[in-house]
Amino acid sequence: MIEADAIKTTRIDARHITPAELQQLGMTQIAYVEPIMLNGAAMFAIHGADGSPMAVAEDRDLALAAIVQHEMIPTLVH
Repeated sequence: MIEADAIKTTRIDARHITPAELQQLGMTQIAYVEPIMLNGAAMFAIHGADGSPMAVAEDRDLALAAIVQHEMIPTLVH
C-alpha cells in the first residue's frame, strides 16, 4: 500500500508555462492555438505541445473545437 505522503505531484502554473514545460506535457495530450497572419489574413495556427504545426483555422473557436474534437486539451498562446 502506498502512503499519501509518499506520492509526489508536480503542479505547473499554466499562466506561466515555458515552451520547454509545454513540450514535456506531451504532444498527444495538449495543443496550443496561436494567432497568426497568413497571406494577409488573420488566422489561428494549431500546434502540438512540442511546437509541431498541426493545422490552421479561420477563427479561434474553430481552432479550439478542432483540438477538443481530437481529444486534446487546448491552450492559448499570445
